[in-house]
Amino acid sequence: MTFAIEKTLPYITQDEINEVCRRLGKQIESDYRDKNLLIICILKGSFIFTADLIRHINLPLSVEFVQLSSYGSSKTSSGQIKIVKDITSDVKGRDVLVVEDILDTGSTLNRFREHLMGHGPKSVRICALLDKPSKRVAQIQADYVGRVIDDLFVVGYGLDFSETYRNLPEIRYLPD
Repeated sequence: MTFAIEKTLPYITQDEINEVCRRLGKQIESDYRDKNLLIICILKGSFIFTADLIRHINLPLSVEFVQLSSYGSSKTSSGQIKIVKDITSDVKGRDVLVVEDILDTGSTLNRFREHLMGHGPKSVRICALLDKPSKRVAQIQADYVGRVIDDLFVVGYGLDFSETYRNLPEIRYLPD
């Protein structure tokens, strides 16, 4: 796979992303004041978003990482959901916020949320940078949404296509 930025089109600028992180961070800070917050970053796509988001949350918090997979090198989900790296922290009695790059079909996130609930957290909420409700098949919604987007395949700012484009500072899309 070659990295061909000229094959992508602009969609969400760096400034717009920064504003989303600031807005969501302040909302999360307000909602989780006096709580035992554990943020779970879903790798690989949401690592940049999580790093920028938590800089806007002025509260004590812990960060955990999990890696889930359903895409492989395709533009569409395989439907096969795999937990590649599971949590190592004890979530029992904790207020958990799962941070995801994009919520589209919801199948992966729904399965992971069910998995988490089996560990006894006090609460589980979801923060998604991007929400693509037109693709939803699972009964799941994000509690915090950065932007609702059209049915486009987006890359950049951590989002990839076949492990490329993650390093773009803005969000772009791959035309069909």
